[in-house]
Amino acid sequence: MGKIGVVGSINMDMTVKAERIPLKGETVKGGDLKYIPGGKGANQAVAMAKLGAKVEMFGCVGDDAAGASLIKNMRETGVETKCIKTVAGTPTGLAMITVGDNDNTIVVVAGANDDVNIDYVNEVKDSLLECEIVLLQHEIPQETVEYVAELCAENGVKVVLNPGPARPVKQEILDKVTYLTPNEHEAVILFGEDISFEDMMRKYPEKLVITQGSRGVSTCLRSGEVILVPARKANVVDTTGAGDTLNGAFTVAVMEGMHIAKALAFANTAAGLSTEKFGAQGGMPSRDEVKKAMEG
Repeated sequence: MGKIGVVGSINMDMTVKAERIPLKGETVKGGDLKYIPGGKGANQAVAMAKLGAKVEMFGCVGDDAAGASLIKNMRETGVETKCIKTVAGTPTGLAMITVGDNDNTIVVVAGANDDVNIDYVNEVKDSLLECEIVLLQHEIPQETVEYVAELCAENGVKVVLNPGPARPVKQEILDKVTYLTPNEHEAVILFGEDISFEDMMRKYPEKLVITQGSRGVSTCLRSGEVILVPARKANVVDTTGAGDTLNGAFTVAVMEGMHIAKALAFANTAAGLSTEKFGAQGGMPSRDEVKKAMEG
């Protein structure tokens, strides 16, 4: 089986549980403060390693305790970390997450993730191009995302772009990636409000995959049929990292050659299972758990 690369963010998540998300100017009581490994990139890498894939992480951390701890955690979950760079004098990325009302709000401080620049990509290029498929997100500089997408396209490496947090993407980059996986909000930022989700997907059959939270996930088949793969019923504890689990599982499934409808069912099941435990990476399921849930 080939190797999957992730070029992306590595963060420490500072998560606090509150009775509900505070309103503007309001103070609410919080409890259960936890420091949990996170970052969309690292989350997706861990999700894929837990599903048994061969994964390498490309990114940067600061020269602090959080950075060392995050690299150690990834290594322990089976992610290859030899290309992760420790940047002197820069803090590791941090996300401050408030969990309440079965939802969350997140403030992200980029820190060393801003050092995932074109020079860094050139330093790790040989390892990156050994990958069969590369997964990208938007928590690193935009020009890096574009550079990696172009580099992979030139060298026959497939690319999955998860365009979150939402920001516009140039048309030539949209054309170069193999799969694009926005949620509904990100899809509107990419394609505008004047086009329906169905029409967006018809424009990019079996390429554009729109995630719709508790409803499930949609794509358009090459036949022109738009399908919605419903979400798995879950006893939700924490939705943090569910989208990352979905992206990771989808990438593993397409690399293994699963048909897109089956790949999305596999990804949805993994994402549903991940919401039943606390924390982004802690709740990510193993291959056996997903298999069992799909059979059940």
